[in-house]
Amino acid sequence: MSRPHFKRRFLLLLIAATILALLLYLTRISEYWLKTIFTGRMGLPEFGQTLINVIEIALLMGLAVVFVRAIDEAVFRLSFRLRRRAEAPSLVRNIVSIIANVIIFVVIFKLFYPTVDLGAVFTTSAIFGVIIGLALQDTLGNLFAGLSLQADNPFQVGDVITVGQQKWTGVVEGISWRAVKVRTFSNHVLILSNSSIAKEAIEVCPKENLNARLVYFSTLYTDSPARTIHVVREAVREADNVSQMIRPNVRIRNLGESGVDYEVKYWLEDYAKYNDTDALVRQRIWYAFRRAGLSFAFPTRTLHVERKARGDGTPVDGSGFIERLSAVDIFAPLSVEEISRLANASMSHVFAPGETVIRAGDEGSSMFVVHNGRVQVQIMDNGKPRTVAVLNEGDFFGEMALFTGEPRTANVIASEETEVLEIGKQAMKQLFETNPDLVESLSHTIAERRTELKAQHENEETHEDATAGIFASIKRFFGIN
Repeated sequence: MSRPHFKRRFLLLLIAATILALLLYLTRISEYWLKTIFTGRMGLPEFGQTLINVIEIALLMGLAVVFVRAIDEAVFRLSFRLRRRAEAPSLVRNIVSIIANVIIFVVIFKLFYPTVDLGAVFTTSAIFGVIIGLALQDTLGNLFAGLSLQADNPFQVGDVITVGQQKWTGVVEGISWRAVKVRTFSNHVLILSNSSIAKEAIEVCPKENLNARLVYFSTLYTDSPARTIHVVREAVREADNVSQMIRPNVRIRNLGESGVDYEVKYWLEDYAKYNDTDALVRQRIWYAFRRAGLSFAFPTRTLHVERKARGDGTPVDGSGFIERLSAVDIFAPLSVEEISRLANASMSHVFAPGETVIRAGDEGSSMFVVHNGRVQVQIMDNGKPRTVAVLNEGDFFGEMALFTGEPRTANVIASEETEVLEIGKQAMKQLFETNPDLVESLSHTIAERRTELKAQHENEETHEDATAGIFASIKRFFGIN
């Protein structure tokens, strides 16, 4: 509860106490006048005194209720919040309030009727007690079931629970003496009585616990299990809401009729978002399969012809890719025929939004050209990723790994669904073998690009020195004499 709300409730309690105290004062000063009316005019002196006693008892009980409510607010709400703890369960607060009010009522009643034995009154009212018990059977059942739940404390507010054979699932929003309030993932509010919950099996996923989820998929028998497990694990472990504390586990579940059945087990940071996370994991697996050239198994008996598709990690062809590579300045020294050969030897990959294309520190021998979409170049700054550049269609990255074999120097993340062309070492080596002069031309182009990028920093390295160094690195990396 916020402090303004807390102050407002205390102000309302203070106003109620003031009104009740004023009414009690008016009753006391009017006591003689009321007795006179009932004694002199109506001839009912005992009735007048009884009426006055009842009014005063009611007003005193009203003051007692206000006092108990104020103590409840101060102890169970304010003190818990000041200690940065969750509020006390509402059932405990209600029971304490009931006990306090009953004790105060007995004390007030004894002040007015000290000779009346309340115990005898209640014990002799057996029939009345039976009637009340039958009428409150369900209410009492919910009360005692609520007490049992509070004693066992199987779940708390914020936990995700699944109750009964009907599989009611949702986030616990409140626990009272009568029922448990659950908000389902359809945003519906479900009120489950304590007595019904006490009879059912309850599955609890605590909010501060790493709870696991399973997603199933199948591949063809021709796909390598070791490669499938590696590809899926890498795709899943960086998904949002998937815990980094425990590595996802991918394993073969069954050798099915149409393919190999797998399951991927991963742990969630916030289990209440498991529906969205499951959907994201399935999406990541789909994109990872396309890039790795893996295929999902499906029951069929028809023959099919495999065709090359963009984004599945197979060689690409077409004028669109030739145009894209022709516009890349680093390939300016290449002829039209060499550009065409390079496009035919390139690979196309599609990445989902938020996926990592390359990771800093990884070994590599290829470069990438953004064909469709957009990527972000990120470096680690004090342990946190910082975006230093955004690359659009036609931009390229990773060229030093292709030409010199240097490790990756930054993370490149897809900002949206992005298709990139990957140019590998073997494709460039074939061009160098047929045209050795390309080494010097490309060295000059790469050195010019690096000099421009470093122009904002103080660097004494000249363009000629950079060209010579890159020229030697390319020859050494490709084994050119």
